[in-house]
Amino acid sequence: MRNGFTTGSCAAAASKAAAWMLLGGNRKETIEIDTPAGVKYSPVLEDITVLPKSVRCAVRKDAGDDPDITNGTLIYAEVCYAGGDTGRIVIEGGCGVGRVTRPGLDQSVGSAAINSVPRQMIEKEVREVMDFFDYHGDLYVEISVPEGEELAKKTFNPRLGIEGGISIIGTTGIVEPMSTKAILETIRVELRQRKEMGDPVAVVSPGNYGLEFMKEKYGYDLDRAVKCSNYIGDTVDMVAETGFSKLLICGHIGKLVKVAGGIMNTHSREADCRMELMAAAAAMRGADAGTIRRILSCLTTEEACGICREAGILEECLSYLMELIAFYLEKRAAGRLETGCIVYANSLGLLGETPNAGGLMEEALQGSKGENG
Repeated sequence: MRNGFTTGSCAAAASKAAAWMLLGGNRKETIEIDTPAGVKYSPVLEDITVLPKSVRCAVRKDAGDDPDITNGTLIYAEVCYAGGDTGRIVIEGGCGVGRVTRPGLDQSVGSAAINSVPRQMIEKEVREVMDFFDYHGDLYVEISVPEGEELAKKTFNPRLGIEGGISIIGTTGIVEPMSTKAILETIRVELRQRKEMGDPVAVVSPGNYGLEFMKEKYGYDLDRAVKCSNYIGDTVDMVAETGFSKLLICGHIGKLVKVAGGIMNTHSREADCRMELMAAAAAMRGADAGTIRRILSCLTTEEACGICREAGILEECLSYLMELIAFYLEKRAAGRLETGCIVYANSLGLLGETPNAGGLMEEALQGSKGENG
């Protein structure tokens, strides 16, 4: 599969090209930069505007084979004389580049969402041009993405507190055709943000399924929870690394029953033993062979729960599964965290919770009240 290049690489390339045309006085059609990964990047330049005191040009984002919503988007850089003579390079965000509104992100509140590595890349490439032309004055670099505000609505940026546009990101300069790394980094950023905002408990959920149940039962807006998708184990590790001492996982039985088998990546391509675990729980609680066979033939965990209820063993089965979930979460936490779990189904309501889950939820709710008022 083909690698692509990050918005950070695009911004750095456009900045270098604009600086070259401004200081050298010669129009360029292509430019080459070095990415932190050691891979050369030589994009074609588009939409070039040359004025006496500024140059603006764009590089079109190429995400390779990664399903990136910014693929094909023009990333602009405008470089102009800043008036000083200290050799300073000022990097700012223009239209379509988001602004940071919450703590815990790569950039401070109020700053343009141009992350540290892209800023370093822009600085390095523009500085190289300044040295080549022996220019010692100040330059102002503005990165903009005309489509950025609309694109940002399809990203995690609004949830993370980045408003008005996309982020200029990337740590290696290249985009690998896989989404796992990006998802994990988003989870890490959200956890860090919740920690910065003073949350006493990291509340984590695979998704927003069961939103209404959590509001009605606990008064908790599940949308506030950090979404971990299928990456339960990685998230437990990141919660500990972020500095939390308490973790509460809330989710639908269809995902979390797998944790009762020690499975820490709940994607179906990694493992799907939902019915086997439900059947084992039923067997442990005295179900007959016919009931077990019916459970094994189920397509959904909610259907399996219905069969357990018919057999009069649902509560006992869920108690057994919750013991296993608690065991495996504690095993993964390895003494770094207090862990708790709440499991539910929309059609059945609360199915089970670990003994400490209520207390952790109360702490989380108290923390959210402090945040809101």
